[in-house]
This record gives sequence, C-alpha cells and structure tokens, in this order.
Amino acid sequence: MATGDKYRILCTKRKELIQIIQRDPDNILDELLAQSIITEEEYNSFYQKEDIVIKIRKLLIHIQKKGESTCQQFLECLEILFPGINQDLQPSGHVIFQDSKGDTREELEEGTEGSSSMENEPENLGGTMFSEKESAEEKNKALQGLLSKLNLQEYQSTKLRLRDVLEIGSESIENWTPQMLGDLPWHFLRKLMTLNGTPRNTSLVHRAYDDEGGSEEAQIASGDVFSFNDTDNRVSLHPLDVLCAVLLCSDSFLQQEILSKMSMCQFALPLLLPALDTPRCTLMLWAMRDIVKKWRPHSLAESRGFREESLVLTAMPTISFVRLGSCSFSKSRLLNEVLSPSQQHHDFFIHHDMESGNVPREIADGLVEISWYFPGGTENSDLFPEPVAITNLRGNIESHWLQFTFLTVVSSAVFIVTESISERQYTLLSSLQGSATKYYFILNCKNGNPMETLEFLNKLAPVLNLSKSQLLKKDSTTNNAGFVQKLKSAIKSITSSHPERMNLEAMAVTARELGIQVDEDRKECQIARKWAREITVEIKDVAKYKREMLRLQGDLWEELAKVEKELCRMRRQGETATEDYKCQLREKWLELRRQQDQCDLTDGLIKFINGIGQLPSMEKHYFLKWMKFSLDHIARDNLFKLRDQYKGKSKMAGDDPQALAMLDKLISASSLGVEHFMRELGQFHEAECSIVQEGKIAERQRQFTRLPGIAANLMLEGFPMELIDGDASNIPLQWVTDVLTQLHAKLGGRSRMLVLTVLGVQSTGKSTLLNTMFGLQFAVSSGRCTRGAFMSLIKVTENFQQELGCDFILVIDTEGLKAPELALLEDSYQHDNELATLVIGLSDITIVNMAMENATEMKDILQIVVHAFLRMEKIGHKPNCQFVHQNVSDVSAHEQNMRDRKHLLEQLNEMIKAAAKMEKLNKEIKFSDIMEYDLEKHNWYIPGLWHGVPPMAPVNMGYSEKVYELKRYLFEFIKNRSLKRTPKDIPQFIEWVKSLWNAVKHENFIFSFRNSLIAEAYNQLSVKYSEWEWDFRKEMHLWITEKETAIQNLSPDELEADKSQYEMQQKLLCGEQRILELLKQYFESGAANLHLIEKYREDFIRSAKSLKTELESYSFKKCKEAIHIKKGQHKIANIQAEYMKVIEGKVDMLLEQCRRKESKLENKELEMEFEKMWKETFSELSPICLQKHEIHEDIEFHLRKDLDNRGSSVNQKIQEAGSLLNYRINSFTMRTEYLDLSFTSAMKCWFTKKQSQKTEKLAESLMAQCNSYIEERVYSKADYDETYCRELLHLINEKLQQEEVKKLQTSVCFEVDLKLHILGEAAHAFQKMHEDFLKENDPQQRLEKLKPQYFSTFRDHYLEKDARQNRAKEFCDQCLKPALMDYVSKRLGLEIVDDILSSGQSIEYASRSFFQFTVQKKLLEDGNFNNYVKYIINYEKFVKAWIWRHILDFYREAEDLEDLEEEILSTIIKKVRDALEKAKDESVMTISAFLNNFCKVLQKDLVISKDSLVGIQFKNTADPDQFSTFIQTFLPDLQKQILAELKDLEIKSKLSHLPLKPQDEIFKRVFGCGKQCPFCKVPCEAGGGDHKEHFASVHRPQGLGRYRSLVTEKLIYSLCSSDVVSNTEFRNSDTDWKDHPYKDYRQYYPHWRIQPEPSITASDYWKFVFKEFNQQFAKEYGAKPANLPADWQKITKEQALESLKEAFTMK
Repeated sequence: MATGDKYRILCTKRKELIQIIQRDPDNILDELLAQSIITEEEYNSFYQKEDIVIKIRKLLIHIQKKGESTCQQFLECLEILFPGINQDLQPSGHVIFQDSKGDTREELEEGTEGSSSMENEPENLGGTMFSEKESAEEKNKALQGLLSKLNLQEYQSTKLRLRDVLEIGSESIENWTPQMLGDLPWHFLRKLMTLNGTPRNTSLVHRAYDDEGGSEEAQIASGDVFSFNDTDNRVSLHPLDVLCAVLLCSDSFLQQEILSKMSMCQFALPLLLPALDTPRCTLMLWAMRDIVKKWRPHSLAESRGFREESLVLTAMPTISFVRLGSCSFSKSRLLNEVLSPSQQHHDFFIHHDMESGNVPREIADGLVEISWYFPGGTENSDLFPEPVAITNLRGNIESHWLQFTFLTVVSSAVFIVTESISERQYTLLSSLQGSATKYYFILNCKNGNPMETLEFLNKLAPVLNLSKSQLLKKDSTTNNAGFVQKLKSAIKSITSSHPERMNLEAMAVTARELGIQVDEDRKECQIARKWAREITVEIKDVAKYKREMLRLQGDLWEELAKVEKELCRMRRQGETATEDYKCQLREKWLELRRQQDQCDLTDGLIKFINGIGQLPSMEKHYFLKWMKFSLDHIARDNLFKLRDQYKGKSKMAGDDPQALAMLDKLISASSLGVEHFMRELGQFHEAECSIVQEGKIAERQRQFTRLPGIAANLMLEGFPMELIDGDASNIPLQWVTDVLTQLHAKLGGRSRMLVLTVLGVQSTGKSTLLNTMFGLQFAVSSGRCTRGAFMSLIKVTENFQQELGCDFILVIDTEGLKAPELALLEDSYQHDNELATLVIGLSDITIVNMAMENATEMKDILQIVVHAFLRMEKIGHKPNCQFVHQNVSDVSAHEQNMRDRKHLLEQLNEMIKAAAKMEKLNKEIKFSDIMEYDLEKHNWYIPGLWHGVPPMAPVNMGYSEKVYELKRYLFEFIKNRSLKRTPKDIPQFIEWVKSLWNAVKHENFIFSFRNSLIAEAYNQLSVKYSEWEWDFRKEMHLWITEKETAIQNLSPDELEADKSQYEMQQKLLCGEQRILELLKQYFESGAANLHLIEKYREDFIRSAKSLKTELESYSFKKCKEAIHIKKGQHKIANIQAEYMKVIEGKVDMLLEQCRRKESKLENKELEMEFEKMWKETFSELSPICLQKHEIHEDIEFHLRKDLDNRGSSVNQKIQEAGSLLNYRINSFTMRTEYLDLSFTSAMKCWFTKKQSQKTEKLAESLMAQCNSYIEERVYSKADYDETYCRELLHLINEKLQQEEVKKLQTSVCFEVDLKLHILGEAAHAFQKMHEDFLKENDPQQRLEKLKPQYFSTFRDHYLEKDARQNRAKEFCDQCLKPALMDYVSKRLGLEIVDDILSSGQSIEYASRSFFQFTVQKKLLEDGNFNNYVKYIINYEKFVKAWIWRHILDFYREAEDLEDLEEEILSTIIKKVRDALEKAKDESVMTISAFLNNFCKVLQKDLVISKDSLVGIQFKNTADPDQFSTFIQTFLPDLQKQILAELKDLEIKSKLSHLPLKPQDEIFKRVFGCGKQCPFCKVPCEAGGGDHKEHFASVHRPQGLGRYRSLVTEKLIYSLCSSDVVSNTEFRNSDTDWKDHPYKDYRQYYPHWRIQPEPSITASDYWKFVFKEFNQQFAKEYGAKPANLPADWQKITKEQALESLKEAFTMK
C-alpha cells in the first residue's frame, strides 16, 4: 500500500472497524497495551468510558492522532486477533475523504469530527478529494439504511403531502410517544404541526432495565457487574438525521409547512440540505418562502414603528460558523448561548447535550443550518440592533468544501472553530485569498500544538487580512460567559460596520453559480411562478387594483349586500307599499347583477382562472402559493407606506380629519390575497346565475359553470374557502351552494362532517389556535387578519371514521369580534351578532376564545355569543360550547378561577335575560336553559403563545400541550356525540347556511328562522303522529262499536251491572301511554335531525293528552246514548213479549182446532183460518200506543229559556218569530242588522262588507256543524230526547262566546235568528225521527211484521212438513241478514279510511303540510278560478268537499269497494261459523238454548233481533246440530245476497249513511286546529291537535282574502310574510282600530308565527294566482282589481310550482 493508506483505512472503514472491535473490545485493549501501542494511563482512561461505541471511537481517533505507523501497528494487531481482517478492509481505489463519526463527548455534539492531520493534500479544493462515485454509493447506502429504519422508503419517490399529515386518525386522541425507529418521523411531524417544542427529541420509550437484562443478583453472582459491554442498549437516531430524512420524503408544500412551524418554534432551519439522493446539496429557498417575520429595528424604536417582511426577501448580514478539523467544545451550544437572551436560554441548534444529540449522525453531515436574530426595539435587552442571520455547517469544512465555499461568498463574516491548524489545512485556507468575507478564528487551545497553530495563523494574516481582533482564544481557564460576550461583541462589531446584506433570494443566485441545487428551480415551480408573476406584476397600488380589476366585489357587491338585507329589513320603506318597495329592491338587485354580468373578465382574472383550471395539480399548488407570496408582499408594502402616511398626517398640527378618514379607508382596503380573486370568480358565477334565472341568457351560453368544481377541488386539496365575505358582510349564497354541491359530488356523497368554529375578539389568537390544533394554514400575519369566515376541510382516516362518526371535520375560522376597523360603524354590534349567529348555528362545537387581560372585551364578546346561543336554542339547535381563556399560565389557574367561573355564569345569566328581551321573548330564562354548560369541563385555561418576548420568543410548550389537551377532549366529545346524533352531510350544511343566513338578514331572527331540514323532520314526526293518532282512534272506534253492540244485547239486569266506564278508561289510558311511548322511542331512534325538533315534543305530548280527552268524551257520549236507547227499548220489548205470548197461545189453539176437523184443509183455507184468528186476537189485545209529542214545542221552550235573560227586545223578537217549523237552515240569509256598527260612513261601508262576509262565514260554519250533529242523532234511530236540544244550544253558545267571534261585533238579532233557523231545522228533523221511532217500535206494528213467520210455522205444523230447513232459512233471512248488514255498515267507514291511508295516494293525507301542498298543486294544475275562491273563502267546506270527491274518485271502480265489503263480510261470516260450532259444543237439547248460546258468543259483533228470534224459536223442535248444519249451508248464498244488495246501493248514498263517515275522519286528520292566519286567512299546518304556535308554510296576498283599500276600493296585494318585516302598520277590531306595527304583530297574535319568506321566489305561487285571476277576484269580491307590481306579471306557472315545492320543502 502507498504511504498513508493505513491512516486512510481508519478514516474510510471506521464503521466496519467499530463493528470488528465490538466483538471483543477487552481483548483488543489488552493486546494494544501489550504491544505498547497505547500506554498504561491511556488503557485506564478507555476503561472508564461508559459507552462502548464512544470507547471505540475515542480509541480510533487516538490511534489516528499518533500517525501512519501507529495505524499500521494497530491494523497488524487486529490481523493477529482476527485473521484475514486486513483483506476485508482494503479500499478499492481512492475514495472520498470521510470525516469520523465523532468520538469524544465533546465532538459528538457536532456529530462528526475529522482527523487533525491529513497526508497527500488534494489538488482540487472544490471538494472531490477521492472517488465521487464511491462516495455517492456510500452516501446512498447510508441513506437507504436510514430510510429503512424509519419506514420511509415508500415516500422517497411518492412524497408525503401536507394533507396526509393533517388527516385525523386515532392517534389524534392518544398521548402518543415513539417506541420504534419507524415512529420517529410521525412523532416529529405531529409534534411540530401542533407547535410542540419537543419534535427534535428522538428518544424511544423502552421497558425498564430489569425487564431486559435480568436481575442484579444474577449479574453480581456472575461477576459481570462492570465491563466494557455495560452499554446503554437504547437505539435512537440523531434528530438532524430524522429531519433530513423527513424533508427528503416530503413534497415541497409539506417542506414549506415544516420549516414554517420550525421557525415559529425558533428552531434553526436547514439552509443547505446535504446531497442525499441528489448529486449536489440543495438550497431550501422555496421551503422558507412562507415564513414572515416581524421586528422593530433600533432605527424605528423611537417612532414605535416595525418592519414585517417575508424572510427570504429580508436582506441582512450573515455570520457563518464552521469547524476545521476536530474540536473539543460544542460550536452549536456556543451559538445557542450567543443567540439566547440572558434570562432565557433556548436551543436554536441541536447539540450533544440535548436528547439524542450524542447519537452519531448518519446522513446529516454537510447540512448547513440557519437561524436569525430579530430585535424587538429595546436597546437594553436586544442582542443586536438590526436583524442578523447565523449559519452553522455540520461537519468538517475539509469534507464539505462546497458548502464552505458557498458560505464564504454569502456571509459577511465566517467564524472558523478549530483546535489546531496543520500544513494541509493552512494550504486549504490560503486558497481563500482575495475573498471579501471577514474571517474569524475561534481557537480552542486544549489539544494539538498551539505554537504551530499560531505560526500558521500569522502566515494566514496577510492572506486573509486578519487582525488581532479576529482571533478569539479559548482554553481551560477561559470564562464561558465572558467568551460568549466577547463573541457577541465581535458579531455586533461586524453588523455595525455596514457589511454587505444579502437575502435568501440573492443567496440562491450564488448557489446556482456554485452548482448547488435550489429547490425552487423545479420546472413546475418556475412555470407556476411565471403564471403568477404575469398577474402580480401589474399590481402596484392594491386599493386601485381592487377597484379597477376586481370590480364585481367592490361597490357593486357591497351595494348588493345592502339591497339583500334591506329586502329583509325594509328600514327605508317610507310610505311605499310593501310589495312595491320589495319589487323596487328586487329590480335594483337585478340591475346590480346585470351590471356585474356586463363586466368583462380582466386579463389578471383570465390568467388566474387558467392557472387554477388548466395547470396540473402540482403546478396549480405552486401557482396559488406564488400568488399568495406575491400578493402578501405587495399588500405589506402598501400597508407600510399607508401607515407611514397616516402617522405623518396625524402628527401634523391641525390634521385633516377627512384626509385621515380617507387613509383609514385605504388601509382597510389594502389587504389583497388569493381569496379576493376567488371572491371575484364567485361574483361572476353569481351574476351569471341570476341572469340565467331571469331568462336573459340560456343555460348553454354560460361561461362559468366549471368554476364551482375548481373551487371544490381546492377545498379537497386543503385550501380554505371563503364562507362569509367580511368586507361586504355578506354570503355569496349561490356560489357557496354550488361549490359545496360539487364537493359533495366529488366525495361520492360521503360527506358526513362535524363543524367546529372558533369565535373571539380580534387578535386573540383564534387562527393560531386552529392552526396549532389541526396544523391548518389560516392567515395570521399583520394586515392579513381574517375578515369574515373561512372554512377548511380536514379528512378523517378511513379506520377512524366509524369511531368518530364522520368523514371530515369542517373547521370555520372567523374574523375577530369587536374589530377596531368596524367599531366606528353604527351597525358593528349587529355585524358581530350576525357573524356569531351564523357560525354558531352552523357549528356542532363552538370554541369561544377570550384573552383574560381585558374584562370589558370579554363581557362584550360573551354578550354577542350568548345572544347567538339563545337564538340557536329557540330554533332547536344546541351546539356544544367550550370557553378558552388565553394567556393564563398559572398551574393553579383552574382552581383559582373557580370563583371567576361562577361569576362568569352569573354574568351569562344576566346576559341571557338581556338577549331574551332583545329577541322579544317574554319569559324568564337562564344560561343553563339554552345549552349544556359544565363549569368544570367547558372552561380551558391556556398559557400565552410565546415563551418570552417576540420576535425571538419560541412557542410556549404549555400552550401547545394545553391546546392538545383541548383537542383530545373535543375528539372524545365528538365520539360520544356521534352515538346520539347523526352529523350533517354537505347538502344539510348547505341548507343550514341558507336558512341561517336568511334569518340573520332579518332583524327578528327567532321568528324569521325557517329551515327545510327542521321542516322535513317536523313533517316526518307529524306523519308518524298522524299514524299513531289514527291507530288510537281506530281502536277506540272498534271498541265503541263492540260496546254499542254488546249494550244492545244486554238484559236490563246486565245493563245495570255494565262496567263499560272502567273498561273505557283503561282502554283510553293504554292508548295514550302507547302514543307517548312511541313518541319517546321516536325521539330516541336516531332519525335524522331529531334534536332540531326537540322543542316540539311537548306539543305532541299535549296533543296525545288532548286526543285522549276528545276520545273519552266521544266514547262516553256514545256509550251513554246506546244505554239510553236500550233502556227505551226495554219497556216496548216487555209489552211485545206479552203480546207474543197471547199470539202463540192462539196459534196453538188454532192448530188443535184445525187438526180436529174431519176434512183436510188446503192452503187457502188454512190462510183464511189464520187471518180470522189474527184479527180476533188483535181486537182482544188492549191497544198500547206510544205517546206522540210535538217536538217543536219542547225545542221552543228550551230556546226561550236560553234567551230568557237577554232583555225584552229579545223576548219580543221570539214572540214575533212564530213557530219554529217556519224556519230552516237553508232559509237563513245575512242581513245588515246582524252587525253592531258605529263608524264613520266611509269606514262603515268597507267594514260592513268585511264583517258581513266574516259573519256569514261564521253562520255557515256553525249551521254546518249543527246540521252534522242533527244528522248524527237522527241516524241513531233512537227516540228524541230533550238533551239533544240542550246540546245544540250549547254548541251555538260556545261558538258565539269565542274571542274571535265576539270581535265580529254581531248584534243580538243575529244570535236570535241564527238559533231560530238552526233549531227550526232540528225541530223538523227530530219530529220525523220521533215519529219514525214510534212507528218502528209500536208493539202491534212489530207484531204485524212477525205475522208471516207465525203463519208459516202454523201451516208447516198442520201439514206436518219437515220445516227445519225453512226455519234455518228464516233465521238467516230475518235474524242474520239484518245483523250482518249492520255489521258491514259499522265497519265499512273504518276500513275505507284504512284503505285510503295505506294506499299509494296516502302521502297527501300524511300530514297537514303534505295535504296543503297536494291541494294547492292540484288547484294550479286545474287553473279553475271558482275552486280557488272556494278554497280561500270557505276552507273547511272546500276541504270536506275535496275529501268527499277524492273518496268517490278512489272508489270509482265499484270493485274496489266491493272487495272491501267482501273482506268485512267474510270476517264476520267466519265468526258466525265459529259461533255455530261453539254453540253446538255446549251440548244443548233445544233450539232456544242453542240460539241463546249463539247470540252470547257474538254479543260484541252482531245485534240479532229478539223479535225475530222468538218467531224462530216458536214450536221449533229441530235438533240443534241439524239446525246449525242447515244454517251453515245457507251462509254462502246469504253472503252473495248481501253483497249483491250492497252492490246495488249507489256509492254516495252508501257512504253518507255510514255511522262512521270516512270523510269526517280524514278531515280531522288534515284540518288540524282550524285556526287561520289573522291577516291572510291561510290555515295553520302545525301537527298534533294541541300546539303552542300556529304556522303555515306559505302565506298569500291579503287581497285574496277580500281585503281592499278603504280609499281606492282596490284589492290589497301585500303579503303578511313581507309585512311582518316591513315598517307598515295594520288596524282591525283587535287593535281597536288603532294603527299597530306589523313587526309587533305578536302583541295581538302571540300564538301565530308568521315567518318572512325564505327566498325572493317563495311566494310566487300566490302571486301567480293573483296575477292570473286579478279581474275575477275583484269581480267576485265586489272590488277593483289590484295594481300588481310589474315583476309579478313575469311569474310563470312553472315558477309558481317551483315556489310551492320550495315552500313545502318538496324538492
């Protein structure tokens, strides 16, 4: 080998040598001592080393220091111990010089140190001393080994992206510590993204020593307590290796984020990345582009100004620190001491004494790190007056000459740290001659030959222009603090001597000249930069550029926002009619949209659209980043100049307030970012959509349809999307909707997301909190404070989605409340209120961020937030709230602040009361009523962000840890919440945005809020409740039918003992409990959006109780009536029984007489004999005639009694009225004297018409109700009872006593006439009913009906015929048939209702809203004016007619009803067969006993005529079994006969005579409470029967309800849904004819909730109807046609239908 080769082997094969020596270190040391290669003292010193690797490294360096001959001896020694080892160590040709991996503790902090001497100095000083190929191979081998250990191989080609790191997985809620080397990259990234100060700690968590190495006793026993093998087995990696590996495996954007976060933590950043998988090292220029620094140089200290600039553009002196040869003290630690303030040490650079800093570096040699010092403007505490950059080269400059050369060019001064200088090193340094850079030497005089070193330094002095001050000596006697101070002075001296300042961009130029790669030189990056530059190069004056080039979002957009809000608030309405004013506003809105649409795309915007639309994904990312950097830079420059001008003008004497105001406005407008370009695109899209909707351009002519898709892609890629434009304080609703819809489509519909929002006072660190918690990139720099609200989408990992219950977290960052720039505006509080209401309404979790220093601001923000939460609770939305108190660092804060928290709760309660007053809620309310608030769990105390004083303060560890604790709690909360509540998906989120924003734009939020998700959930509950209600009603109807039947079959004794009352109560109670239980189950079922309708639960509970009360009253009445009828029949039945006994005796006697006759009688003769006997018997019977009454006399008596105390005039009128029989309902006509009026003549004319119509409607309704009652009584076929009249009078009086009827101011004349006509109708009906009853129940008449049956029995017995079959047939015809017909009639009504409700058309009856939608849609399709009039004027009558017509249409095909009848009949026929069998099984001997048993079995189903039964039983000697068999044979024919008779009945007649009328039951289902809007008379649609508030989906113009102008006689076309937000007034009888603001309508109508229209087009349906039939309505109502607004004329039938669908959420 050539001379020096042995030395080189120790340099290049160090790793292999360490492995060899590790096999038997003790034996090798013994051999080296034996051969005198090391001394006894050296031998002992090596044994004292703790770490085996450090021992070996120290040994190898020691051997190297002794020179080539010692190296040869050492290798020969190894060959003796390990034969053949030298062969393995032979190098193949020349290799690049390798630094040692660091041997001593002092050297390892730097990682690797070189030898102190080197033979054969290389000629090429550029860095390639040996074979570059071999060097690259070894580097690559080391790199691949490291990537393998870190499990990063897959990311070497497919780079890690920022979104991969930000994804939320299970580890987000785990206190995660690295346990394997593969965990280290993720540990580093996660800690760094959350600004935790420990990401550089690469120590692994291991088990305790005893678990690994056995017991101490065993070790003592073996005698191996101390040995060279006693090493710490912990495996780790050097932090810089991990950093280099992570950066290598990250894409450019993740690298940028890593360096930004490192900068916040005040970690030194990699400036030059070693040549790992590239031929040369790389300058990290792009990676630092995103860093912005703020500082105050001493030159601005007096004026309190500051500088803010992008780090890469900030020119400053650079001071570099490098190492030459080996060094026994830590250069990095020295730099940390130099850069740290005296009171606060910080580790900017990693050094040996930090965790894992002593681990040998594997790939990080050649890394150049950079850190900065920025002054804060305080002379006493600032280290340097101006910014200065400090770089630090890892490794020996001899091995990294390229990096060193770069540093010598870019630095103002280079500090070379060394212990000695050899001849070779002198030659190397001499090559720097002519360099403009100042060189300083830090000489550590611990080792080496100091005299030789001084000799070389003296030689270098003239070459490098060294002076005495450029040598800093350090030895064992040097005081460290003094030395640091000396070094600081040297640096200060350099910076004060006006050195060359260079920024990172300029450094990149040098790097390229030296062949160093620059990360920014990637083709994609440069293409994108060119695109961005073409746009930004035109921007000089930000405000001017925005005004001229982003025209749509300036004044036009702000004006649009004002018009949209004015449409909802109507503040400037003045005397203009509401609809006309709205029409003007809509026209103005459209005109502004037209102006927007006429604007052409500017060049900048076209380029921007192409940039985000055409560039590939990677280039698009670069493009947006370049745009951001350039725009931020321009905006900062503008802002800086404007602030200077403002400061100058405000200092001038007699300052000009106008000029200051103008500057103030310019400062506010000087912000310019990518969001402004996106906002402009949104406005182009919105304008185009508006024009398309107006029909001005066709859908196919649209230009901007792809923009929402592009924006959706950006959201998916992690870019924040603007939700609320803070400048215009408005939401571009169409744009947001379309972007989110596209996003939903791109996600394949899998878009369940949880929404998290942060609210707080401006500049309290809201964005920083979110960025720390989720690693996001919300703007936080000066002049770029968030305006409005931005949303960012964070993906949840696949394996965590189920556990968390969502696919994404949507984070909303908002502008600060109480913003100073908005404080002067009169509506700043309202602006804050709108923002808070909207974002709290959208969020599932709201973080309220408060800085503890300002109690007043805290109170203000709480007032706003509490107000928003109150609004949410009232609309059924309860987001979780976490209060974050920032800048509280005391560990006892939580305990100490217990009293403060209680005080806070008291404040919150006070604020709630104030907010409730503002929202016009007249009830006592506490904070705990509106949200779940836990004093302990929902308050977080977080220390300040910075540990020390910025700009040099790192992030506070306590801040990061507390934020992480909060994050963990939130995720646990989300997991638990997902079990109870389904998260929103994007379509639902869109609906919330729309509905909340619409309500926010109105002043009265709570009563303006309308949300289709709530409407849908409410509708679903109403549908369910209707089903439960019908089931309960049906069950009770069936029970009543059975009970009525059973009562009809009871004897007098059984009737007295009847327990139907108890049974009824039990049945009702069970039914009520079942509904309440179903309601409870429904609310616990997890159905969509149930939490939103929780407030309606009480309404439905009350409705269930109310239903029970209604059914109880109905059931009691029916049972009482049945008993009354039965008791009336008993007296007649007893007389009938006596008569029948006599008749049967006579028949027996006649039979005997005839049999005794000699000649056989023929049929004719038998008939004559029977007739003779019948007449004789009837003449002998004492005639008992039932007494006939004059019913009208009884009714007249009750009427007089009812009106007895009403005065003489009433009595006189009754006297004059004559007989009740002269009055009928149909003859009632409305007369003027029915109204009690006392007004001026002009008023009287209008009022008379109005009141007359209302009164006539009342009379019609009341007469219909009473007529229904009369018909029901008549149908019962009972005798008249005086209670019927009393009930009728009670019905009339109850109605007339209602408040709304009293307001009609009807005269007593009206009451008298109404009662006369109703009771006159009743007198006629009840008289006929009474007479029919007498006729039906006259004993002789009833006996006459049985005559054929008796004759038949007599004849058959005389002729001795087998009459068993005839008797069975008679039983079927005379007993079963009427009972079966009655059964079908009782059941058919119920079955029809069931049939209709279970059919395909049942949806229209599913709820009141569905019914309204169906009816109005059909009216629109038919376009029949008369039907509209009926619907509007007499809704109740119309609905009944509609249902009646629908039932008739439904059973137009007779087969459908026949099937139903057959099904009912088959059911009872089966029961009859079963009863026949059961009656046989009783082993009875007589027909009488058999029939009694049969009737008993069917006593709840059939009412079998007792009269007919007696006839059947008379002289019936048939065998019961045989009789039963005969009956069964006749049943099929009987069934056919009944069905045939039913078929012959006309359907209308059949349905109108059913005891339970299906039309009435369906009417109850859809008619609801029957209340109508006090203004437009639209019916209430609220579900259940007993609700607190009435509401309707859509209101209609008041003219349709007959309202007209008093002056012009024209129909009024205003809508109450518009009036309630306008400044107009109303007056009517309720207000005593005094004007009252529509806005305060609830003062008079507290139970009505009239909501403003959810959109401009919501009421188009009724506008279209009015427009179509304006003339007809005017004619019908005797008024003049309305002068309708022009835009009503444009509404088409299709638009009307769409608005109907929108109103009833049927899209």
